[in-house]
Amino acid sequence: MDLDLQGRIERFTLPEILQLIASSRKSGTLGIQKDDCIVMVYFKDGSITYGYGPRQTFHLGRLLRERGVISEKQLEEAVAIQAKTENTKRLGEIMISRDFIDRADLVTVVRGQVEELLYSLLSWQSGSFKFYENQFPTDEEILVNLSIENVILEGLRRIDEMNMIKATLPDENVVYTISASQADRTREVSLKASEWNIMALVDGHRSLTSICHLSPITREETLRTLAHLKLAGIITKTDRKPSSTSPQLEIMVNRLAGLFEDYLTAKTRSRPVNRQVGRTVMEDAD
Repeated sequence: MDLDLQGRIERFTLPEILQLIASSRKSGTLGIQKDDCIVMVYFKDGSITYGYGPRQTFHLGRLLRERGVISEKQLEEAVAIQAKTENTKRLGEIMISRDFIDRADLVTVVRGQVEELLYSLLSWQSGSFKFYENQFPTDEEILVNLSIENVILEGLRRIDEMNMIKATLPDENVVYTISASQADRTREVSLKASEWNIMALVDGHRSLTSICHLSPITREETLRTLAHLKLAGIITKTDRKPSSTSPQLEIMVNRLAGLFEDYLTAKTRSRPVNRQVGRTVMEDAD
């Protein structure tokens, strides 16, 4: 490999490139490009400290929401404040200033965000790269410290798992349903709460894509769960066409239904009980 660390991924795999940077204890930025996707990864003495890419980076606010750190209302409020500042303030800064999260929450999620980005990079089979020694394009408020060896190992495990998912669920536009037990055999299935939540979305009308949109967990985790349910024979493919209702509309309808149910519950609890009227009715019945 050239000493200036640039070339094509087809010639040098990303694990090889990352290992060379780690063994050389280099500091700087690795730029990786595939078509119109550009990702930047920061290094300090051979360890990864940050990474971002316009199309690969997972939305920080959505990650915080999915992990239950903030509520949907808090996310919407923070995004609205950021829009008013014309994106001059980072979303994390806004959430800390509003006491929605603390710095420890932000570090944990940023770490996960960078890890997910790096794992997705390891599946790239083509593209170009260049290392800019001792150059950092932006100053980041939150930096992490990731072992390149651990990133490579976990990333390769995930590639194997995604290959399993693709082989099990090759078409995400297909509709699945709960499979019937055969020969009147009683099923004894122990599922985790997260698995029950995903299985509840398999209604014989939604496509896998719609289920991923409605799922409370990430797309990868949802597909992994669905693949496991299929391999276990708990769900099965149908020939039905997916429902024409968009996942986003269904989410809104479900949210409104939940709010309406909460309103009715609160109204019922606050309604005073007229004991005198109840006694009069009983007396009339006698």
